[in-house]
Amino acid sequence: MSILIGAREMRAAEAAALAMPQNGQGALMERAGEAALGAVMTNWPELAGGQGRAAVVLCGAGNNGGDGYVIARHLAQAGWSVTLCAAGSGRSPPDAARARAAWERHGPVHPASKAPDALPDAALLVDAVFGIGLSRPVSGEMAQLFERIAEAGRADTFRRVAVDIPSGLDADSGRCHGACLPADLTVTFAAAKPGHYLASGPELSGRLVVADIGIDIGGAAVAARLAGPPAGLLKRGAHKFDHGHALVLAGGSGRGGAGRLAARAALRIGAGLVSLAPPPDALAENAAQLEAVMLRTLPDAAALTEWLAGDERINALCLGPGLGTDARAGALLRAALDAGRPTVLDADALTLLSREDAPFALLHEACVLTPHGGEFARLFPDISRTLGEVSAAPPGHDKLSAVREAAARAGCHVLLKGHDTVIAAPSGETWLSSAAYGRAAPWLATAGAGDVLAGLITGLLARGMQPLPAARDASWMHVSAALEFGPGLIAEDLERQVPAVLRALC
Repeated sequence: MSILIGAREMRAAEAAALAMPQNGQGALMERAGEAALGAVMTNWPELAGGQGRAAVVLCGAGNNGGDGYVIARHLAQAGWSVTLCAAGSGRSPPDAARARAAWERHGPVHPASKAPDALPDAALLVDAVFGIGLSRPVSGEMAQLFERIAEAGRADTFRRVAVDIPSGLDADSGRCHGACLPADLTVTFAAAKPGHYLASGPELSGRLVVADIGIDIGGAAVAARLAGPPAGLLKRGAHKFDHGHALVLAGGSGRGGAGRLAARAALRIGAGLVSLAPPPDALAENAAQLEAVMLRTLPDAAALTEWLAGDERINALCLGPGLGTDARAGALLRAALDAGRPTVLDADALTLLSREDAPFALLHEACVLTPHGGEFARLFPDISRTLGEVSAAPPGHDKLSAVREAAARAGCHVLLKGHDTVIAAPSGETWLSSAAYGRAAPWLATAGAGDVLAGLITGLLARGMQPLPAARDASWMHVSAALEFGPGLIAEDLERQVPAVLRALC
């Protein structure tokens, strides 16, 4: 299981590691520099050997800079021509000062302003300026330097590696703290940081490698866990009712597409039965396009209450996709929530909920809210505003913290969509389902994709999963289905890829 460790917790783990005898005299820093350089050569084997090649190494004053001095020394020993430039000011920690002194036996330390001038002849740029310890925005001369380096990098004549995290990128929020240096490869240590996955983190980090250098993170608080391939989704015999009955509430004539997408997705992910319930005027439209999904008209909230009271086998509800926001839809929302069964609220249902005077009083812990950014802002306006800020002081203004706070306030599970989908329980347990790095699927940004996700969650709830794992596993399946199809994807394609993803889990 992959975990994300926040900056403060990682600094504490590093301090504990440095206090251990086996890591004294710069041993931990040596391993970090060697691991970073090893990752460079593994990812870009054409750089191996290095005889006659040139590199620019940009070092800060802290321990991240110390890692850079180690890398520079090893490059020089391998025959590289190294231009080492020092950025920042202040007294260096002992290990970083020791690493600088070791480098100075191989070559000079130039001012940072020399770095852009040396880049046209370089095959490699090493960014070891700030790391995860950045505490203030990058501005002034440093921001101008970063811009000059970034401009030189657009010529694509050299490789860019960041040590721990691209300089200027906030390790907790994934947002630029002033100016940033983009990387082609980022080598971080012990565990990935939230900022590698959130917001602009994946775009600025390039490829991400996590290197083990002997830092014990076993006792560190986990910021979030990364969703991975789920287990136990394949059916093992039994009757259809053993896998639940999901109910998707649909809107009026001409609005049925979204509900049908959700219903089919719930069926594909393994719900034993799925019913779609439109108003009477939309029955013919839906009947013409559905076969395995059952249909039953639902004129009003009283009919829903009667149906649920008479059939306890309906064990998961989905409201929102194509539901509408009229009086019928509002009454259905309240009736569904009164039933107390596992319920996914998406799209129109979230809009309706945001119009209530006391929206969270209607919810229960078995609810899953699946907003996009705009819907999240309507439900949690004060929390949403913090997502535009960057702070190095805990609690950070990051997506993980925001969704945790929203789940605690709502008293239910919240899934905030994006390439960095975050799922949080009222208890505070948090997962991140990433569509970045090797799982980047930008073609998921298409109308109806969210309706499919709502259906996948509903189907897993019907099968008896608890809300948090249902939301987590459905989100992972959602991205995997998009990857299975590839570019050109439209929402109708998504549920059709679910069987292939399930087969791959065997």
